Amino acid sequence: MKANRWIYSLLVLLSGMNLQAQTAPEMPKLVVVVVIDQLRGDYLDYSLPVFGDKGFKRLMRNGLCYRSVEFDLPNKCEASSVADIFTGASSYYNGIGGDAYFDWEKNREISIVEDENFIGNYTSARVSPLSMTASTIGDELKIASQGQSRVYAIAANATSAVLSAGKYANAAFWLDETTGQWATSTYYKEFPSYIENYNAHEAIGNYQEWQWKQSYASFTPLPYSDLKDPFTYKFAKNDNARFKKMKHTPLLNAEITNLAEKFFDNAGFTRQKTPDMFILHYYAGNYEDSPASSDYNYEIQDIYYRLDKEIEKLLELIERKIGLKRTLIVLTSTGYYRPLPKQNTIFKPAGEFYPNRCTSLLNMYLMAIYGRENWVKGYFDKQIFLNKQLAEEKQIKWNDLLTSAAEFAAQFSGVRHVTKLADDSRLPVRHRGDLLLELQSGWVIADLPNVSPQPIAIPTAPLIFFGENVRKEQVANPVKATQIAPTLSYLLRIPAPNACKERPLVVVSD
Repeated sequence: MKANRWIYSLLVLLSGMNLQAQTAPEMPKLVVVVVIDQLRGDYLDYSLPVFGDKGFKRLMRNGLCYRSVEFDLPNKCEASSVADIFTGASSYYNGIGGDAYFDWEKNREISIVEDENFIGNYTSARVSPLSMTASTIGDELKIASQGQSRVYAIAANATSAVLSAGKYANAAFWLDETTGQWATSTYYKEFPSYIENYNAHEAIGNYQEWQWKQSYASFTPLPYSDLKDPFTYKFAKNDNARFKKMKHTPLLNAEITNLAEKFFDNAGFTRQKTPDMFILHYYAGNYEDSPASSDYNYEIQDIYYRLDKEIEKLLELIERKIGLKRTLIVLTSTGYYRPLPKQNTIFKPAGEFYPNRCTSLLNMYLMAIYGRENWVKGYFDKQIFLNKQLAEEKQIKWNDLLTSAAEFAAQFSGVRHVTKLADDSRLPVRHRGDLLLELQSGWVIADLPNVSPQPIAIPTAPLIFFGENVRKEQVANPVKATQIAPTLSYLLRIPAPNACKERPLVVVSD
């Protein structure tokens, strides 16, 4: 009898241990997602000697640090990267294939978030997140909490702000390039009075002049800069482009942190039973007006040095005003960077590709086969657009026209590969062209005005989880950007975004 009781007690103990092992991790009260545009993991490593101990080093040493997060993007850009992170789905499923598309009827480029149905608040821009066809993490949190959870996003640009905030957020804010004030769309119903007060007295647009001076006397991480003297940039009131320029400097990052403090003080984070989400977008790309001719310039080193100070300040604010034990912090990159235009005489492109010449010759070729009509609408963002309506009117098989165009375009010098986008499941159907051109390495686009260098994938884009129950580990194996959303969904105990097909990462300690 005693033996039976002993066995029963042992079974109960083992059962309890098993239940304890399967218990879900404690849910954070606040999730702070920090997305740093163009953040490079290799530059973080190079900059560690000049970083303090309370910024990036703290996150990397005391959190779970994935050394490489991969973005499967046919078009590497701000919009598609942000959409991938927050929907957990590729461009084909979330509807965001690029920063903009070309409207051939209006004959102009249109932002992917432009929406004439909503006016701007503190801005003339009309935007909404409705071009995104999938839900975001914030959307699912709002649905699960029946609107009780608070979701806010702050970014330099409207694109990042609204696409990360999603459809049901309390609000999304970005810096207006005309006024230097924080703006939003009337799509969102909330514009807190403390943001209005900040715009009136503290926003970057209230000052006559801003100055960015090199902050560190002797940088050594990247010793290849062709500029020897310390730099100074002044952003005067009479410069109409000053706020646009400032978005690519540490001044923008400091402004983001300052505004974030107002939210920590006034937004009511953690005051309700359900968790909240706060999304911050910082910048770590090149200063586009730099006179330097390479990406190893003092400006980018100063951006990283000062960004570390902003991360340190952000962690201190969270610890003091919210409590790190109640907060989960997720930090990642957008997975690409834009190089500076090559201005020196050492670099010579392998060749020059002329899109206008390509489309003109392609149209002549199609005219010789199908008749003297305008078969090619034009070229935009590495894509060729054909006249499908004309093909239908002339009763020409669309696939025959598409195949003929693809075979001809593939013969142009510098073209590595031509993809018929009807066969490519990576891009959404809406707004996409008919042929996607991939150029040979080293070739540049020549005859289009104001074309910046093509974005380059970052092989070492970092992803860091930092929180009370997160395990401390450095992981070399790559993970997908689309795994971030289901991971946060699991930790928040909500469904993953509705287009997400990925499994969550295991980030908590046993």
